[in-house]
Amino acid sequence: MNLRRQIAVTVALVSCLVALTVSLLVHQAYVQQHSNQARSAAENALDAALDGWSRTGALAWNAKIDDPELPPQLRQLAAEGRHGSMLAHGREGARMWAAAGSNGHVFSLWIDYSADEKAIAALDRSILVSAALSVVVTVLAGVLVAHRISRRLRTAARTARTIAQGDLAARIGPLGRSRDEVAELAAAVDSMSAVLSSKLENEQRFTADVAHELRTPLTGLLTAAELLPPGRPTELVQDRVRVLCALTEDLLEVSRLDAGAELPELSPVTLGPLLKRILAVAGPAVELWIEADAEVTTDPRRLDRVVGNLVANAQRHGAPPVLVVVDGPTVTVRDHGPGYPADVLEFGPQRFRTGARERGRGHGLGLTIAQGHAAAIGVGLRLTNHPDGGALAELTFRQKS
Repeated sequence: MNLRRQIAVTVALVSCLVALTVSLLVHQAYVQQHSNQARSAAENALDAALDGWSRTGALAWNAKIDDPELPPQLRQLAAEGRHGSMLAHGREGARMWAAAGSNGHVFSLWIDYSADEKAIAALDRSILVSAALSVVVTVLAGVLVAHRISRRLRTAARTARTIAQGDLAARIGPLGRSRDEVAELAAAVDSMSAVLSSKLENEQRFTADVAHELRTPLTGLLTAAELLPPGRPTELVQDRVRVLCALTEDLLEVSRLDAGAELPELSPVTLGPLLKRILAVAGPAVELWIEADAEVTTDPRRLDRVVGNLVANAQRHGAPPVLVVVDGPTVTVRDHGPGYPADVLEFGPQRFRTGARERGRGHGLGLTIAQGHAAAIGVGLRLTNHPDGGALAELTFRQKS
């Protein structure tokens, strides 16, 4: 049950309880008032009748001696020589009886109580209608207030999900004029998003600056390494310098992806021939299966980077054979190794983490770059493990309309 329904149900229950309590109190007070008035009138009339009997020997009003219709409880009370009154219902309707004993006889009279009961019934109907109207109005007001609060909270939740998906520029903004807890929550989320965006921009700028500053000296170092005399030490130096240069280029590419500096150049292509050209440099250990070819709209250059990095990752951390399967607008890259680590499947690729034991679990810049290029060209990338073993990367394209 959502918050709006919870508030509405709570308001409805409280309103019903309040209306029921007030109705019972009003009903009880009104009945007590009419009963006391009728009782007092009957007793006064009986006193007047007894006074006339003592003076004239005749009974006034509708007083009677030893009336057989007198209720037994009141007859017993009067027979003991006491005065009393009692409300009784009979065939003739409601009557308020008054009785008193004197000289071994019971004197009694009654007054009609039917009009009072009709008045009480009319009041009960009015109370019922008023209570129902008040409950309906209160519930509607509660629903409106709950809807307003729920709408503001849904706006905040929707923006928070957008921020969690990577759009740190999203803001909730002011949620109405009231400065309540919901508005404070929105302001706190906006402040958090602004701080996260600023920190991320600083990190991206630092990564780009470091990669740019390393590029020039590494280029010179690579040139100098090529001039060293032949030998095993020279080969080791040249290999490490090439690795540093490739890492620097990858850092620059990650920075450009983070900044969204390059726009994709989309064009309609057929997946089968394009993947044949992309995988031509991967060697015979990579097999291409075309189950159903498809024409899609994508950026061939960026797709080259995506597939190339996925295949390189499969060759580096998996086991042969590496299979690339084209099934319509879906392309899968699978190896037969241990599969992706659990943290990669749960959190996605993480920078500067590879599958090597000495560097922890996960993957490095290769999968990060593949994920960035796939997002840039609108291709869905899903990383999972095949039921029969091995890592499985699935690319889903938008087909040409």
